[in-house]
Amino acid sequence: MKKMCMTIGALVIAAGLWAPLEAQGPGQRREPDPRSMGGGDCRDNPLNCRDTPNPLPPHDTVWIEEMTWMDVRDALAAGKTTAIISTGGVEPNGPWLVTGKHNYVLRANCDATARLLGNALCAPVIPLVPEGGIEPPTSHMTSPGTISMRQETFEAMLTDVAHSLKMHGFKTIIFIGDSGGNQSGQRNVAERLNTQFGDEAIVAHVQEYYDYASVSKYMAANGVVSSADDGLHDDPIITLNMLYNDPDSVRYDARVKAGKAVINGVSIADRAQAMKWAKMIVDFRAKATADAINKAIANKGTLPAAPRQRPGGN
Repeated sequence: MKKMCMTIGALVIAAGLWAPLEAQGPGQRREPDPRSMGGGDCRDNPLNCRDTPNPLPPHDTVWIEEMTWMDVRDALAAGKTTAIISTGGVEPNGPWLVTGKHNYVLRANCDATARLLGNALCAPVIPLVPEGGIEPPTSHMTSPGTISMRQETFEAMLTDVAHSLKMHGFKTIIFIGDSGGNQSGQRNVAERLNTQFGDEAIVAHVQEYYDYASVSKYMAANGVVSSADDGLHDDPIITLNMLYNDPDSVRYDARVKAGKAVINGVSIADRAQAMKWAKMIVDFRAKATADAINKAIANKGTLPAAPRQRPGGN
């Protein structure tokens, strides 16, 4: 029994379970240094100090997750105080498109929008959103691979992300969503936080981003005209928007090889032409979104909801 107690005691010590008690003793724990940032202590290394110059040149990215903390600090100081929070989804999209369709689209569109604005950064894409009832499965949840969030879970995630950004000094926080089920939650959170933050930050849901009808109309005038309806949760606009970010996300090479590089009568088999169309879509959506963001900022919050347009919507 004595040996067993000693063994248990050794395991407790090894696991660090006694550390909090030991740390309470005098001299065992230093008071936090208010100069510290970066995950370390300023007193241990000057690279952990809030005012230490960045030892590297800025990285060419607008994605917060691809930046160091010093990169973000310096971007904020340079006036990049708008943060775009984009929401996608994981859902079925026919036989050619990967389940993360919306997330691939947003990687292209948020990047282009932030660069066009010039004073914005992109938060990591939130890939999990409401997709239907989980048990019993409804809507997209009837297809394998779908991951759904309860509405309250989704709104809690948006709230915490936006609040985190505000605490770091972002003055304008924008929600854009690439799926219909994301819009109401974004609007709810934006309106609550805009009231809560008052003059400290503007929070707005930009419904105008989710306007596939206008994109379809624009591209039809530029030669992308559907002549058929394949009856899939897919269309030329979404396919091309994904293609711009990652050809594998639409199974491009495999489809061309199998003679399946057509959607709703529009062929994407000519890679150069398809990429030209894809860039037109990304540029059009970035311009429309940037304009809508500036209007929301001028309004100091979310603009009134516009009527849902058809066709369009993915």
